[in-house]
Amino acid sequence: MIEITARAGAYRKGLVTAVGRLSPEEAAILADLERNGLQVPQLHDVLCGGHVLVDDPQLYEDWRFAGQSRPRLSSHHRDIDKTLYPDIGMRGQVVREKLHGRTAQGTWVQLEKTPAAFGERRLPGLNDVRHLMDYVVYRITRSNVGPWGLSRMTERRPMYLSPVLALPTPLTPPVARSLTRALHRIEADDDVTAVSKDLAVRFPPPDRPDLAGELGRSLSGRAGRGLFGNSDVWVTQTPSPSAAAVLGEGSEPSEAGAWPRGGAA
Repeated sequence: MIEITARAGAYRKGLVTAVGRLSPEEAAILADLERNGLQVPQLHDVLCGGHVLVDDPQLYEDWRFAGQSRPRLSSHHRDIDKTLYPDIGMRGQVVREKLHGRTAQGTWVQLEKTPAAFGERRLPGLNDVRHLMDYVVYRITRSNVGPWGLSRMTERRPMYLSPVLALPTPLTPPVARSLTRALHRIEADDDVTAVSKDLAVRFPPPDRPDLAGELGRSLSGRAGRGLFGNSDVWVTQTPSPSAAAVLGEGSEPSEAGAWPRGGAA
């Protein structure tokens, strides 16, 4: 995924090289994001420090890797009890500094350019100074400073993955009746335009009185445009010397009455 998205867009140098040293923990985080709907075009903002919200609280625990993760202090999502759900940091070749924590509905994650030692009970070091410089850049540009670029996907304007939207919403009887009439009218128009009017009368569609109720049904599995979304598609082909030689041969007559080589039978 990273190699594909690195073909387009602006990134800091060294991204593809860092992918070769991707750790299993980093790969697990990216795979979990993909499983929750991340598409290749969105990966650009993730790598550039975009703030991501996922309506899956289990990811908070899944991303606490033994020997790799550590508690971190941050100013994100102050409404969460940080003593119960401390923010967790992790360093890596690609993520540089991964920071994640809990939200009221799930988990948030953000990649940072500079690892910080906040929360480790030690005096500030050079990385902490650089981290503060990244904060100054954020204040000026209003963009998060990620390991491979800048992203406008901040905590105030985050990227949502797998939002919990399939909540039942009751309709008042007048609204339900009006909606049902509109759906019946649309379905009737579809019937007479799909085939001739004579056939539409002879073969009516199934009678479904509660058309409005069907609008609340969700698709099974993860609906959407898929992993690649609206990303560009690259086609790489390996040239075949044998095929090129055959196509390059001229059409010379062989025997009398026989079709020339390459001719159609």
